[in-house]
Amino acid sequence: MFLMIDNPKKNWTVYLLECADQSLYCGITNDLDNRLKQHRGEIPGGAKYTRSRSPLKLVYREKCGSRSEALKRELIIKKLTRNAKLQLIEDRINSEADLSH
Repeated sequence: MFLMIDNPKKNWTVYLLECADQSLYCGITNDLDNRLKQHRGEIPGGAKYTRSRSPLKLVYREKCGSRSEALKRELIIKKLTRNAKLQLIEDRINSEADLSH
């Protein structure tokens, strides 16, 4: 069993992956690079859902102040419709584009 302990010094991230079948997977982590390696099967520990849905593409990430905050945000995102999740992704892309100008 994998146990995530909340460490205030760690940065927590909520993320969305787009799978090869166009489905969206939402999760949280305090080490995004490592978690992506897990999902891609490079190291043990990836979610069962993503194992058969490769390749995966990171399409959204949002930093959170704590594990508790990340879990709450993940629950909100998971309850969104697919269209609302796609809009969330689009809004993030547009806001990042605005910042680059």
